Amino acid sequence: MIVPAIVLVAQLLLDQLGAEPIEALQHASGEWTLRLLAASLAVTPLMRLTGWGWLVAQRRFLGLAAFFWALGHLSVYIVLDQFFDWPEIVKDILKHLYITVGMLAFVLMIPLALTSSKWSIKRLGGKRWNQLHRLVYVSAIAGCVHFLWAVKKDLAEPMLYAAVFVVLFALRFILRKPGPRSPPPMPPDASVTLPAA
Repeated sequence: MIVPAIVLVAQLLLDQLGAEPIEALQHASGEWTLRLLAASLAVTPLMRLTGWGWLVAQRRFLGLAAFFWALGHLSVYIVLDQFFDWPEIVKDILKHLYITVGMLAFVLMIPLALTSSKWSIKRLGGKRWNQLHRLVYVSAIAGCVHFLWAVKKDLAEPMLYAAVFVVLFALRFILRKPGPRSPPPMPPDASVTLPAA
């Protein structure tokens, strides 16, 4: 997902992001994070509905892309909005709940990104790895709440994202495989990972 990033940087340099360019960057990077997170969570339900096993190769890419967009979203806030003013950043995190929840969403993605390799699955074991990667659901919920509280006025867009995640969670529940899983386990649509194909 490099193209949207290139477009955003070009728009910033050409002064095409409107009167509030930093806010526009924050909004766009946050939305791309949620889009890619939703896309990664959609892989398993789609595979179970269609039988398209080739989709599994896309899950890790989508999840890692979501993480790096989230990192970009945070970087815009730290670098361009706050100019590395760490005391003010800490104050913001503690004072404003939408920032607190957004930070929670990002922090929960870090262990998922760090354990996105096939080696990590072997190291942790399938069961523990799957349990860890269920954090993606909490991260997705926190991301939606962050967006909802940050917008304040027009709630249509954050509510749409929330509805998409509700549908994806419901599909995972409805389409779950009955009975115990046999090794090697299928990872649970972790937002930032998948085992190597």
